[in-house]
Amino acid sequence: MLKKTKKKIAATLASAVAFANMLTIQAYASGDVSSAIQSTWNDAKSQIKSIVDNVVFPVIDVVLVILLFVKIGLAYMDYRKHGQLEWAPIAIIFGCLLFTLTAPLYIWNVVGL
Repeated sequence: MLKKTKKKIAATLASAVAFANMLTIQAYASGDVSSAIQSTWNDAKSQIKSIVDNVVFPVIDVVLVILLFVKIGLAYMDYRKHGQLEWAPIAIIFGCLLFTLTAPLYIWNVVGL
């Protein structure tokens, strides 16, 4: 009984290795690898910039605007309830919003792209 189980396990492992071997592709490196990486990076650099400028920063801006309006509403409700108003969280969120709104103008010079 034990021999049959070992044979089944060995057959399963052998078939898995054979199947994995069939799916592999052999790649031959010809030329300089660093130049291939640099050319790929130079091709992708403009796409990364456009995606970050047109997708990532606007999404962050929308989230911060919603958060700012919610915080202003909660601060107003707190003011009506307790008579005191906290400006620090509102100012911090507003500062972050200004940073993300102006970041596409200078962030690529800071990063070095």
